[in-house]
Amino acid sequence: MNTFRLVISCPDGIGIVAKVSGFLATYNGWILEANHHSDLANGQFFMRHVIQAESLPFDLDGFKQAFAPIADQFKMTWQVTESSQKKKVMLMASKESHCLIDLLYRWHSNELDCDIVGVISNHNDLRSMVEWYGVPYHHVPVDANNKQESFDKVTQLIEDYKADCIVLARYMQILPPSLCQHYAHQIINIHHSFLPSFVGAKPYHQAAQRGVKLIGATCHYVTEELDAGPIIEQDVVRISHQHSIEDTVRLGRDVEKMVLARGLRYHLEDRVLVHGNKTVVFA
Repeated sequence: MNTFRLVISCPDGIGIVAKVSGFLATYNGWILEANHHSDLANGQFFMRHVIQAESLPFDLDGFKQAFAPIADQFKMTWQVTESSQKKKVMLMASKESHCLIDLLYRWHSNELDCDIVGVISNHNDLRSMVEWYGVPYHHVPVDANNKQESFDKVTQLIEDYKADCIVLARYMQILPPSLCQHYAHQIINIHHSFLPSFVGAKPYHQAAQRGVKLIGATCHYVTEELDAGPIIEQDVVRISHQHSIEDTVRLGRDVEKMVLARGLRYHLEDRVLVHGNKTVVFA
């Protein structure tokens, strides 16, 4: 079923839901899913509606034109997308394969509604695995003495493939500020939950030696400030003294995979609304 996904944020007030619902009812719009949230602390209102496209008398451009006066009236920041127009996703990875292979498998199994257009890596280690899925693999080494040239190539690849979303599936390089700014709220990253307590190499080993009882992962949008962008999804798993370092690493990788996959799915389905450095996620 083809659907329109209408996502709105605006100053809170009376009559917003009624106006949007009335607009859809006027054109016999069939609402399949409706979500609302009022942020009382900031006076902001958030909404997401999923509408059966075939129930409306116009296409996506016609919807935008008809809805624009309501958006202007309530000073909305809004977008409407069509589910049949799949988002194009570029994956980026280094040497660790667990997040990358998990996303490729979910995409190959039609669990992720998107087009994975390519994989960019600063190493060649994962090429054969990626190419088995029929996905183009681009090796772009990062020269420590000239990182800008490397990231110019990365940016060009993203633009050539017209990617709507970039996923850092354990890509172990820091993106330059210009790339973060240009693709604001379009780059998704995953990191373990040990920051800032356990930094540097082998964080799971450090955590195990410290005797931590919870390990987890955070999926977030990438900003110029490292690992500090708006959070999309998080989860944890409990460990104990009975778990070895190998167990801790394995469980950590499992939670990283799950959190990244859920975060990407929420993004693909337009369930994430960013406000400042926070998100509203209609999961």
